[in-house]
Amino acid sequence: MLHHYNPADTIIALSTPNGSGAIAVIRITGDKAISIANNFFQGSDLTVQKGNTIHFGKLIDENDNIIDEVLISLFKSPKSYTGEDLIEISCHGSVYIINETLRLFLRNNIRMAEAGEFTMRAFLNGKMDLSQAEAVADLISSKTKFTHDIALKQLKGGFSNEIKTLREKLVDFASLIELELDFSEEDVEFADRKNLKALINELTGVITKLIHSYKYGNVLKKGVPTVIVGRPNAGKSTLLNTLLNENRAIVSEIEGTTRDTIEEELNIKGIIFRFIDTAGIRQAKDSIESLGIAKTHEKIKQSSLIIYIYDASIISQQDVNKDIKIISQNNIPILIVANKIDITKTNNKIPPSHISISAKNKENIEKLKNDIFNAVIKNKIDTNATIITNERHHDLLIKSLQSLKNVKEGLESGIPGDLIAMDIRQANISLGEITGTISTDDLLGNIFGKFCIGK
Repeated sequence: MLHHYNPADTIIALSTPNGSGAIAVIRITGDKAISIANNFFQGSDLTVQKGNTIHFGKLIDENDNIIDEVLISLFKSPKSYTGEDLIEISCHGSVYIINETLRLFLRNNIRMAEAGEFTMRAFLNGKMDLSQAEAVADLISSKTKFTHDIALKQLKGGFSNEIKTLREKLVDFASLIELELDFSEEDVEFADRKNLKALINELTGVITKLIHSYKYGNVLKKGVPTVIVGRPNAGKSTLLNTLLNENRAIVSEIEGTTRDTIEEELNIKGIIFRFIDTAGIRQAKDSIESLGIAKTHEKIKQSSLIIYIYDASIISQQDVNKDIKIISQNNIPILIVANKIDITKTNNKIPPSHISISAKNKENIEKLKNDIFNAVIKNKIDTNATIITNERHHDLLIKSLQSLKNVKEGLESGIPGDLIAMDIRQANISLGEITGTISTDDLLGNIFGKFCIGK
């Protein structure tokens, strides 16, 4: 649980980013939120107003000094974000006004909220389950339409409903198994083993599909690690700069200029690609460059896509094939890019499977971007299906899958019902931890402690 958490406290926090701006929103929640705010508001009597209303007036301190003209949005329990009485003060976004407002209420029986405390109260008051609460953080941090849509679907309860359905089916059978244990001396079976096996197969299929979706969900959330490799002077840094439309990497005709990795993000069709420019692949001439080349091979192993670029004006296809053998890793897709086609001789044939570009003249760059997207994403992600992006959910699904496998093996080997019941219980526990049906203070503290203050 959060360090100072007490559900009886009324709490306050700035819910918009720190710093000067046109407006700022300060949020207060708790049993005393409305009455205390009313003490310092010159306008409507907030204590007699209906919920879901907005009121204009002056915010004053204890000495009747005006702090600001504000709008107060009033929400009454249980129809609020937290399920408690809640107000949001919209004031001018000056640092002075924000600080004076916070200090005013902190002097008057309201304490500063901890990270994620508003959303944790929403969870504890039944306004959302745990996976939906985590989706709030994902929605705030979403950078693309894909990550926004996934987080929004989870916030609306799409994933929660799937987990709820799985648990209900397991609970029904678990109750029959438990009933058998109560009548063990009569040697009767209430749970049809054939139906139980069919159910386990069904649940295993659903959970396996969810687990597999994490591979792409994690990529959508964190970005596709894409490494650009090639020999010195192949045009790696020029390509990176061209893709980004800026001079991020040093471009030089001197071999070995890039002695470390450079990382930048690019949004291609709603997917974030994390491009990594690397030191050239060759025998190093000094220890610093050698370290850079070692990092290149390390980054290749960590990538989800490899872009191999070569100077088509000088390198032979035989040498290209040698390089490809060196960088090939664990079925990671490789795009082979023939650069400098603007100066390539016509007799130096480029295979049709290679992507011909001029990084310097920005020729065929849009086609390359399209091929980059298709290499990782095309036909692999069904955005209408539930996609897992949360590592905690992924780990718990794996645990539940293992428990279901244990149930299946137990049914096939004819183990006693009490052992089968134990594995079913464990599967239910793992699934319950995803939505917070089963939770601990440490778990909640770990999850909500990662939220920003004011959410």
